[in-house]
Amino acid sequence: MIPSPTPEGFEEILTPDALAFVGDLVREFSLRLDSLLQKRILAHARLRTGTLPNFLDETREIRTSEWKVGQIPAELRQRRVEITGPVDRKMVINALNSGADVYMADFEDSHSPTWKGTLQGQANLRDAVNRAITYTGPDRREYMLGEKLATLFVRPRGLHLTEKHVQLGSNPTPAFLFDYGLFVYHNAKKLVDRGSGPYIYIPKLESHLEARLWNDLFEHTEKALKLPHASIKCSVLIETILAAFQMDEILHSLRERITALNFGRWDYIFSLIKFLCENPRFVVPERPLLPMTTPFLKSCSVLLAQTCHKRGAYAIGGMAAQVPIRGDPRSQEAIEKVLTDKKREVAEGYQGAWVAHPGLVPVVMKVFTDRSVESNNGGAIVEVGREDLLKVPEPKISEHAVRANIAVSLRYLESWLGGLGCVAINNLMEDTATVEICRAQIWQWIHHSAKLVEGPTITRKLFRSMLREETARIREEIGLRAYHTSNYKGAEDLLDKLTTSDSFPEFMTLMAYDHLA
Repeated sequence: MIPSPTPEGFEEILTPDALAFVGDLVREFSLRLDSLLQKRILAHARLRTGTLPNFLDETREIRTSEWKVGQIPAELRQRRVEITGPVDRKMVINALNSGADVYMADFEDSHSPTWKGTLQGQANLRDAVNRAITYTGPDRREYMLGEKLATLFVRPRGLHLTEKHVQLGSNPTPAFLFDYGLFVYHNAKKLVDRGSGPYIYIPKLESHLEARLWNDLFEHTEKALKLPHASIKCSVLIETILAAFQMDEILHSLRERITALNFGRWDYIFSLIKFLCENPRFVVPERPLLPMTTPFLKSCSVLLAQTCHKRGAYAIGGMAAQVPIRGDPRSQEAIEKVLTDKKREVAEGYQGAWVAHPGLVPVVMKVFTDRSVESNNGGAIVEVGREDLLKVPEPKISEHAVRANIAVSLRYLESWLGGLGCVAINNLMEDTATVEICRAQIWQWIHHSAKLVEGPTITRKLFRSMLREETARIREEIGLRAYHTSNYKGAEDLLDKLTTSDSFPEFMTLMAYDHLA
């Protein structure tokens, strides 16, 4: 493997042996990955020409037969709160110290994959596994690990992404193999020797065949690194509409190693728009009108919990993205919304949920510890069918909502292009999924000539007028000098391409990757 020049200080991460291990994974799995990505292209084409997702006839026996997932390790049997966040050094320390049961260290949606940032993330996790991680802030405040730590999971990038800074021959390395390979090479044996193990959160699956790839990757790793069989455990995010129709099959493909399914609600909304964007039946309303009680979201949430209970896996609920701010009178209102959402998840049978900020750990922990709302676990089964998973509310779109989508996208993209992938905007912790929903909605509204409640039709011209006005608002807010030294011009150009192209761009990250600072 041929890496780009290694930034100073990361020679112990990109060692010859580590790169050789990653190269072995690439040679073993790249052709199979290519085949699966081609299957994605064909499946997407069918959806965009009118075919709707459905449960698979060929896997009916898996759905109807009796079986359970394998034994779940003791340290993963209590997952009331999982805190997620990027792999920067301060975040790693604070998340592990947060009091959450699990910390998901993220190389995906909350990570801007600059070369230095990605390698620094690997170094941070290695130091955390070694219990040797410290950090000194700009104010000289010292950060270090406490006694009781959250259990570490790592989320690599999705199957569709590449790591351009490391090539095998003339081809860039699949990003998931790079992120996963370096982490397990440097840390798996230490974790197993400690009585734990390497735990992986798998993102953006679209089929049980992709889950099987991951299972075989885990098995290959265990043999190559001489780890005990099934010592690598995983959880899977259900964050695509296609995966929602294959939850049993995904659990079955990973049944020796899987511990939980997690409902990735924001990416799930994005996927519904992306896959069904050509169909006027699936034009969605503005973001604030898509709560978890929305029929297609509620149905998937219920089906996920019921599927996990039936198969012996844990059900982990969605993200509480609020950022509590001390002294802000709106914080209590935000916390009340979190409590309502988490009580709903308890009632549906979830064992835990995600938070983005340490301040929400005790709030959500109390809900899942008390479980004061009667759980549906073991109760009456709610039949969830194909039409339930595809029931979208009537579109209602205001000018304010379109402008809000533009403004938050600009602010997030400016940050991402500068190397920061997790940003607090308007007291919410935003990541890549935020922009994906926002720009997908606008693309869909333009494509179907949706109307604003105020009357005008949403067109490219109207969008670009709003984009110029929102950019001008930001320029006035931060000042001309700061604007010209920022990434806002690149963010504006990127958002225009994402929302006004003739065909729907698959992922923001694919289009933006080569423009990273």
